[in-house]
Amino acid sequence: MGSQVLVSLALNMEVTSGSFSMVAEEDSEDLRKDSAEEILEHITDLVNETLAEDGSYNITLSKEGILSAIDTGKSEGGPSGRHWVLDPIDGTKGFLRGGQYAIALALLDEGKVVLGVLGCPNLPLASISNLNGSSSGDQMGALFSATVGCGAEVESLEGSPPQKISVCTIDNPVNASFFESYEGAHTMHDLTGSIAEKLGVQAPPVRIDSQAKYGALARGDGAIYLRFPHKGYKEKIWDHAAGAIVVT
Repeated sequence: MGSQVLVSLALNMEVTSGSFSMVAEEDSEDLRKDSAEEILEHITDLVNETLAEDGSYNITLSKEGILSAIDTGKSEGGPSGRHWVLDPIDGTKGFLRGGQYAIALALLDEGKVVLGVLGCPNLPLASISNLNGSSSGDQMGALFSATVGCGAEVESLEGSPPQKISVCTIDNPVNASFFESYEGAHTMHDLTGSIAEKLGVQAPPVRIDSQAKYGALARGDGAIYLRFPHKGYKEKIWDHAAGAIVVT
């Protein structure tokens, strides 16, 4: 919730041309309940601490200001106009277990994704090297960004010089590795395993949470991303918009 407040605030302060529209996963309904008073107070404190430390905006938000900022993301979007798309914490289960998660922001212009940003705090800045999506490297945290027609870049969360990245060049599936969702509820592991076997892929799947997979794929950590949701599962635009342009 806190990240949605901060992103909403920054976009509203910086995007001054035209009407503002944001489609985000969260809304304030649960936080407006009496039982959530302590959680709301905690979010308010964290957001204001972050704003004070950053110093970009001389502003302090009240609890109602926090709730209003969250509800900025209640736009219905649509095929025309410009719409920001935000998942403030993609990969919630990964976040809770200390695994991979991402803050994912995209911009749609006339129905097409033209910009994407992925903040992945637990993803190594260097290439991942095992099934847990971890690396022997010390520096953790990767920020991926891409704009249409300009390719993708990665930098540290502390703001190191951006480095151009590109997808894996392996063209023989025997030598390829593939990503899939960590959670079996999000994809059919049996099916992806069967497809990988038919393709001749010999490496075991790399299972990590969130759109961090897109970032890792975009910089060549793996060659394939397989996702086949269970019947009845409905994909949401905020689960893929930012990651898709980072890869393409």
